[in-house]
Amino acid sequence: MNITGLIIDFLLLGLSLAVLHYISKNYFIKSLDHLSKKLKMSSDMAGSTLMAAGSSAPELAVALFAVFMAGSHEAIGIGTIVGSALFNILLITGVVMYIRKSAKLIWQPILRDIIFYILAILLLVYVFIEGEITLLNAAMLVGVYLIYILVVYFWKRIFPYEDIEVEIKSKVEDKSASVNWINQKIESFNHYFCRYQFFVFIISIGLISILSWILVRSAVGISESLGIPELLIGLTIVAIGTSIPDLISSMIVARQGRPGMAINNAIGSNVFDILIGLGLPFLLYVLINGTGFGIASDNLIFSVSILMASAVILLLFFLLGGWKSSRMVGVILILLYVVYLGYVIYNSI
Repeated sequence: MNITGLIIDFLLLGLSLAVLHYISKNYFIKSLDHLSKKLKMSSDMAGSTLMAAGSSAPELAVALFAVFMAGSHEAIGIGTIVGSALFNILLITGVVMYIRKSAKLIWQPILRDIIFYILAILLLVYVFIEGEITLLNAAMLVGVYLIYILVVYFWKRIFPYEDIEVEIKSKVEDKSASVNWINQKIESFNHYFCRYQFFVFIISIGLISILSWILVRSAVGISESLGIPELLIGLTIVAIGTSIPDLISSMIVARQGRPGMAINNAIGSNVFDILIGLGLPFLLYVLINGTGFGIASDNLIFSVSILMASAVILLLFFLLGGWKSSRMVGVILILLYVVYLGYVIYNSI
């Protein structure tokens, strides 16, 4: 084992994750928000499409590089998408429900996203059963997401609703005077740079791509050095690393009195992760290379089963519980994620 190489890979992985999230949060997502306003998109549509795409950009970029990188490393990309989806639906949703118990939720957008989430999982199961990525099943994944965008656009017209979530204002001590000189310069730079949103968008995509390539390379190095399956690295380290900022953001939103927004974003991000995060890399690979490739999905069946079970549990709970959050359900979801992690780690080592 090359200890020096392993340490370097871990440092590169941690650094790339940190910078990746900083760029995504402070530049890429803000440029998408600006784009949504230019396109005069409703907050509901922007949140379920552009904002979900922004928060899932790291996972998509990782999947793209994993699929196209020489040496058949698609397991890292698939593991990252599936692992991130499980993190979102179990841990993020569970923590939000625990924080804001008995909160009334807006059922219309949540129902819409759960329906498409279940459909996305069914398509993923179909792809895994086929055992091979083809033009047809890759196009199906991307095509269903395009249908999802159309449904999002017309959903509020079919099922009208008003935003019942109001941000809870809290008194926070103003510490702006104590911000150090470096942070002031960073904020000044961000304020100036973000006036040119189109260039921010383009540069952000380039930086996210470079950092994602570094992330995949370091993950492959860790897998080879420790003899750990690449799928496990994707399901755990990379998936959790790319999703922790979403957890922190969701906790903040939930404490502000907007748990529905956090839950909707978690489910909407999962729809994007599965249909575009996997579908787009698969489709591009087939179109560029003129042929598909086989995938070993045996070790993913349990993970996908948990995905489906969590979606069904949430839907049944919401239908029977009057579309309110529940601390008990939150604890169950969190424990389910802990058990899932323990299971995949135990069965992969």
